[in-house]
Amino acid sequence: MAAGVCSAQQPSSSRSGDTVAQALSASLSRKIEIMIRSELSVPPEYNIAIGPREKSDVAGYDTIAVTFSLSDEPSRSQTVDFLLSKDGNTLARLSKWDLAGDPMAALPIAGRPVRGNASAKVTIINFDDLECPFCAKMHAVFFPDTMNHYQGLVKFIYIDYPLTSIHPWAMHAAVNANCLAGQSGTAYWNYVDYLHTNGSEISGPDNDLAKAALRLDQLAGQEGARDHLDSSKLQACVAKQDDSQIRAEMKAGDKLGVDATPTFFVNGERWSGLLDETQLWTMIDRALREQGITPPAAATPAASARNVPADSAAGRK
Repeated sequence: MAAGVCSAQQPSSSRSGDTVAQALSASLSRKIEIMIRSELSVPPEYNIAIGPREKSDVAGYDTIAVTFSLSDEPSRSQTVDFLLSKDGNTLARLSKWDLAGDPMAALPIAGRPVRGNASAKVTIINFDDLECPFCAKMHAVFFPDTMNHYQGLVKFIYIDYPLTSIHPWAMHAAVNANCLAGQSGTAYWNYVDYLHTNGSEISGPDNDLAKAALRLDQLAGQEGARDHLDSSKLQACVAKQDDSQIRAEMKAGDKLGVDATPTFFVNGERWSGLLDETQLWTMIDRALREQGITPPAAATPAASARNVPADSAAGRK
């Protein structure tokens, strides 16, 4: 876990093994915690829990599970496995990646609105926060220039990932967007476009959450009327503010390593943060060539967002 990155993964499942887990001494646990905080620049507001020694596959080392969590949001945590030498003097980290799994197959996109050519062989799936300024900038890179440049060769799907601890009206906006999506993909995208273009209007100068919620509901109603949606159904959905589906999608994203916004996948290739068009188009061109498609000739895009980090909740929750 690095500073500036919000962890939202669920704890890993319990292990099985032949040996009995051995609790660490308080002094060794504290030494490990201090080392992890120092080396990984863990923000002070994160709690760190050190698990017991368990059998590992690496000779001379045991596995310990280290769980990072926030005191005000304990249900969202990340558990990371470290290696601890038998003599307790060395801490190491070993990462494993599953090459058998298809990341695209695990992305929770069923029923999500699609923008672009639904039959396109390149899919960009973006975990989005409607109050996130970096998301708004990435949205502007996607639309209209990137979409127009590829002319039916790509499609976009957004999955809501509101960082509620730093973006207080993001969840409300996501629920409203999904209420619209339940009746019209066009209404959904219009709402998303508006919020990513006019986000500062929602919060207002006084950052009043009640006023923001009222404005979000008004905008959803206006969009519903413009697209001739069932107003009673839309109003009931907006009033209910059921966020269960969004939270389920967020958990699915957590399992794939999503922990900040924007995080997007181009045919499974992941990037977290803001890219300029040149960098994004390089990813898309690579995906097109893998599909046997010659990318369109590149124009000269406006490079305005090179290597800007993702918006995250670490250090600001």
